Amino acid sequence: MNAQRGTPADGPHVPVLLDALIAAIAPVGGVWVDGTFGAGGYARALVAAGAERVIGIDRDPLALDLARGWLADWQGRIELHPGRFGELDRIAAAAGCERVDGVVLDIGVSSMQLDRPERGFSFLREGPLDMRMSGEGPSAADVIAQASAAELADILHHYGEERAARRIARAIVAARAEAPIATTRALAEIVERCLPRPRPGQPHPATRVFQALRIAVNDELGELVRGLMAAERALAPGGLLAVVSFHSLEDRIVKRFIALRAGEGGSGSRHRPPAGEPAPGFEKLTRKALTPGAEEIARNPRARSARLRIARRLDSPAVAVDPAALGLPELPRHERGAR
Repeated sequence: MNAQRGTPADGPHVPVLLDALIAAIAPVGGVWVDGTFGAGGYARALVAAGAERVIGIDRDPLALDLARGWLADWQGRIELHPGRFGELDRIAAAAGCERVDGVVLDIGVSSMQLDRPERGFSFLREGPLDMRMSGEGPSAADVIAQASAAELADILHHYGEERAARRIARAIVAARAEAPIATTRALAEIVERCLPRPRPGQPHPATRVFQALRIAVNDELGELVRGLMAAERALAPGGLLAVVSFHSLEDRIVKRFIALRAGEGGSGSRHRPPAGEPAPGFEKLTRKALTPGAEEIARNPRARSARLRIARRLDSPAVAVDPAALGLPELPRHERGAR
């Protein structure tokens, strides 16, 4: 989950892995894209560290509303555009920058989404079962109401890595036959009845189910793949790509993308790629993901699962990458009918 993006604009701000990010990309300069703007923590830190301009992007109307109160104080060095980071190259070009010097992505749900019951992201707070980042399209309640047991099981298995996916899916279908499942608490209670009581220190039983539904509702992993390829198209040679992820599905996609585009997908080297393969587009700067230390985790427990990976853009054409090669889960197709 994305803790950085959750801090209210007028409150104390604790972006995840911010110090590690700034240290790794220093000296900071030029134009950067913050593709997951949220409350603007990374954007402000980038400008404070020397960036000339930050082009922020966010699909959440709440982020746009909160930013109106403080953006003017940054005298045009920070700007915010509505949209998805999968289109960051197009948005940057429309803002007058065909090529940028850096892209930072802080993937996942924000604390300001989790902490607002009316957004329906958290099983810890009673609210409508919504989970839509943009407020548009089918909600989590719609998915729960319309998907078959097989479709629900696939969502929970592929996007939540939930071992009891089939059992939970059957329980959801049985429960919705009695009454609509419209609230976060109603869904969490169904899941709780399907799984053993967690031991001290273990996550809530509904954690993986809520993650899976959120990813499905917002197409988060597909958007991540599109965002990584858009970043490659937007970055100038020497530009930096920095991505913070919060669970294994996200991190696996980021890791494989950087490795593949750094020429590590097969034999050869980045100086002489195998015949028929495109020239590498990135140089890997972090051999292993950077993680928060004990002090940061104590200060912000939501940072505990964060992983930061950084790569430098090389002077070669951008290429499209097969999402399957990055580990993007593909849900099986089911015949409509049996519920």
